[in-house]
Amino acid sequence: MKTLKTITYLCFLFFSCTLFAQENYSVNGETYSLKTEVSGTLTLLWNTIDKEYRYFAKKGDVITELKNTAVGRKFQEEYKESLVVLTNDAPVAVTRVKLTLVSLRTFFNEYNKKVDPSYVVNSESIALQTRLGIFGGVSNHIFTSNPENELTPVVGIEFEVFDEKMLPSHAIVFQFRQSFKSDEFRYSSTQFALNYRFKFIKSEAVSVYVNTKLITYTYSEREIDTTLNPTLSSKLSGGALQAPIIFGLGADIKLGNGFVMLGYNDALGLTIDDNGEFPLDFTLGYKLNL
Repeated sequence: MKTLKTITYLCFLFFSCTLFAQENYSVNGETYSLKTEVSGTLTLLWNTIDKEYRYFAKKGDVITELKNTAVGRKFQEEYKESLVVLTNDAPVAVTRVKLTLVSLRTFFNEYNKKVDPSYVVNSESIALQTRLGIFGGVSNHIFTSNPENELTPVVGIEFEVFDEKMLPSHAIVFQFRQSFKSDEFRYSSTQFALNYRFKFIKSEAVSVYVNTKLITYTYSEREIDTTLNPTLSSKLSGGALQAPIIFGLGADIKLGNGFVMLGYNDALGLTIDDNGEFPLDFTLGYKLNL
């Protein structure tokens, strides 16, 4: 595990240690723990505070919060006026600047290069993070024939890739999932899936998300009763590549150095037919940051 972690973060180690460490700053009588995204004549500070992204510009010893308050349905874009004042010694166009980390990063770097020819861009636009998880559970396999609606065990492994800074609510997940036959339901399957997750509730303690299976390759095997027709094979098997668009729900709950994973899977398929039963596919697992 230590080796994987070292490989994953090797490219970002310098930046993580020098640029993204949090420090306490006093702004208008309030103390905030902020991360440094861009360091230069104009420094960009930010963090999530009370589940809201907050951005600050530091020039000299003065720190200005960049705001975009809403009046009715219209945003006032006060941050653009603040940026104009802060960069009046080397004007940079603010018309297309958005109050996002990516857009502000570009603006701050552009200004710093204008006022300091020796300035070197010192922020990273991508900082991928990964997690590895293992899970187990039960499923009634609603996307295949299951006349008695039997539950059988499933186990699996998943590898999650995400960017906590730029796209904190989004993740791509590569998943391996194996189901096993039972005495009552002689069906088993091996599935590899590409998933997309949108985290609609996100905090340090818990994340709740919609999981969407985008592409799957499933190899299945079914044993059939041949007593009525001995000429039939007792085993049917085969594989299929599909783009089923299957939705489920999940949650990650912080525990120790990782997260407990709860999953309600394969609840609704848009481009694949189900067998008419109510979906019962539940998993429990644990994942670690790599």
